[in-house]
Amino acid sequence: MLHKFHIPVLGLGFSIDTPLKVAKYGISSVVSVVDDDLIERMREFHCLQNDVLYHPIAKTEPDARARRITAYLNLLNELVNTQFDDLLRQPFTGENDIDQYFNLLPASSPIKQGYELMNEYPAGESKQIFGRILKTRMQMGAIDVNIMAKVDKLNFDANGDYAGDENSDALSALRAFAMSDLDSSVVLSAGMNPRLYSYIEKFGDFFPDKSGRLKKRIILKVSDYRSAFIQAKFLAKKGLWVSEFRIESGLNCGGHAFATDGLLLGPILEEFKLKRGEMQEELYALYLGTLLTKGLVCDKMLPQRLSVQGGIGTANENDFLIQHYQLDATGWGSPFLLVPEVTNVDDDTLMQLAGATQDDFYLSNSSPLGILFNNFKNSSAERQRLQRIEQGRPGSPCTKKYLCTNTEFTEQPICTASRKYQALKIFELQAAVINDDEYQARYEAITEKVCLCEGLCASVYIKNGLLKPKESTAVTICPGPNLAYFKNIYSLEQMVKHIYGDEDLLKDTNRPNMFINELNLYIDYLKKDIALYVQTLNEKKGKYLIKFKEQLQQGINYYKQLIPKLTNETQAYIENTYRELILSEQQLSLLDL
Repeated sequence: MLHKFHIPVLGLGFSIDTPLKVAKYGISSVVSVVDDDLIERMREFHCLQNDVLYHPIAKTEPDARARRITAYLNLLNELVNTQFDDLLRQPFTGENDIDQYFNLLPASSPIKQGYELMNEYPAGESKQIFGRILKTRMQMGAIDVNIMAKVDKLNFDANGDYAGDENSDALSALRAFAMSDLDSSVVLSAGMNPRLYSYIEKFGDFFPDKSGRLKKRIILKVSDYRSAFIQAKFLAKKGLWVSEFRIESGLNCGGHAFATDGLLLGPILEEFKLKRGEMQEELYALYLGTLLTKGLVCDKMLPQRLSVQGGIGTANENDFLIQHYQLDATGWGSPFLLVPEVTNVDDDTLMQLAGATQDDFYLSNSSPLGILFNNFKNSSAERQRLQRIEQGRPGSPCTKKYLCTNTEFTEQPICTASRKYQALKIFELQAAVINDDEYQARYEAITEKVCLCEGLCASVYIKNGLLKPKESTAVTICPGPNLAYFKNIYSLEQMVKHIYGDEDLLKDTNRPNMFINELNLYIDYLKKDIALYVQTLNEKKGKYLIKFKEQLQQGINYYKQLIPKLTNETQAYIENTYRELILSEQQLSLLDL
């Protein structure tokens, strides 16, 4: 890859067509394949936009979910390839898209340096030859897809009969990617799903060809070394290679948040750095052994990239991470929500995000999945949720049913954000003999859940004029807390230049170092957990919290040694960061267990 960063998946709809906007410039991005209704509508939209014949795939057709996703991924691939071919045919004028391709590259890129050297040549045959050579070195950005491994709803046919394991949501999405024309990666996130991981083995593109190359690759999004190694070994024993570990901050990220047990990002990266080679060798031995049983040969160690994402805000942080931890790339997600030419954020939400403060971003229990969720107080979905409660009708109509997992009251699973579930749960609550404070706390916990299936798609429909009559306009958006420091609407060029240090979008902004930000998020998280523990005094929970606090203290001790190594920062910055670390340590010490 020529770029040193990628754009991670952003909700369901915010990055659904981001490859069409950045891949021609060599920038990789990730598309969600959870919602096949959204995908089918976006396929129709982009077919019409690009004069491509559109053949609808109805929801009732055989294997409709997988076929819809495959068709959309193939369309993205076709359109991006066309864009890139058009780019290659352009002359170098200084103002064409092909010039922008090179302008966006980091200064360290050899082909950018070659481009700048070519521009010093006088017009003539030598300059044209130089230009043709540069064009052979250009690469498109990858069109990667994300599958939340445990978002794997089981499906039933019209008669109520089970459709089979291979037609569950996650497995059918995996099949769709495997059957597509893409030469890219599937990003597996949100924990391990053995059934899904085993299913990958059925598709030949995940195995090496005669030259040892993989057409379809696996990226694991992980939050710590141990879980990464366990998952990768499971896959290696099936002859499946993990081409990249994508490490994400447990709390300083967007979307769903998977808090570690007090393990902080710095120590996690340090462990990967120290054990990376050892892990790769062990995995390769397992992988090779399984390939031999399948009659396949791979006579060279396959590459295994390492990247990090979550809360990165400045070029200095970006460079330090890559250099100190020997990473291949970083991920920049939430800041791109403020780049309209890259993501699908409607104008109202865009203005709300640009004017937001730190208090507007918070960690919530809003997700029906029961996983912590980064939420935005000023979203229209949050306003709608509160209005429905005031009107005595909490919950949402459940039309898409992607997150139906609860069977507390029904034989078929329903969603905890649905009006049906919340009505049943509140009725049960009303019969409980409890005091007013406990009633209110339980009531708020029930009604906090919000529909993500509709909310995370609404913005793309609004922005592209695709809303249907009576369709909800309430937008759910889930940026990481780091977005609070970005205060404007930006162009792609501005954001990329910021990442590479050619422009500073946070100049004069009072923003702590990303490691300190994450540490403080974990301390706040621990405070809330302790408050809940005090109410129950569960011995097992108490031991867990003691370990959690100890892990945070170990992380602080690690940062005391790390901060002086921030040699790409000013001495004043280093001293201030150290002071902030000590203040955080004092806050932690006050948490008495």
